[in-house]
Amino acid sequence: MNPDHPEKAVDDTQAESPAVDVELPDEANDPAADLAELQATADENWERYLRAAAETENVRKRAARDVENAHKFALERFGKELLGVKDTLEMGLAAEGASVESLIEGSDATLKLLGSVLERFGIVEIDPAGEPFDPEFHEAISMQPSADVEPNSVLTVVQKGYTLNGRLLRPAMVIVASE
Repeated sequence: MNPDHPEKAVDDTQAESPAVDVELPDEANDPAADLAELQATADENWERYLRAAAETENVRKRAARDVENAHKFALERFGKELLGVKDTLEMGLAAEGASVESLIEGSDATLKLLGSVLERFGIVEIDPAGEPFDPEFHEAISMQPSADVEPNSVLTVVQKGYTLNGRLLRPAMVIVASE
């Protein structure tokens, strides 16, 4: 320790020594060894790339297959529900000795069943009788003068329209009242 400056301790063991060149073993300076090491690293990176590319291709194929299956089987639940409606119609037609009234009653019940199936799947009927004409949901097939209905209102619905979750499936075909 230096008595003049007690806060500064001097370590006599760390005397400055001249720079010493350390020689590396001969193999470290061997270009062939360096090249082999670099080639091994390149081969390892190439293998990683190939595995990543294969995994990406597998994910792409799996996603395409999932989309294809979704398109194929998207209507499966809807189809199963419609089978009940078909069964009901077939039973009505197979009934022997049924009266006209019972056939009409059965047809009404089947129509209600069909309507409930359609509603469960977001298909809503458009029946615009008496409403103002809306070109987004109605298709005018003709115009007819009428004293009972306001001009540009739907006078007669020739064919009902339908929406699927708010999106138009088929416009209602209507006759519009003119002045």
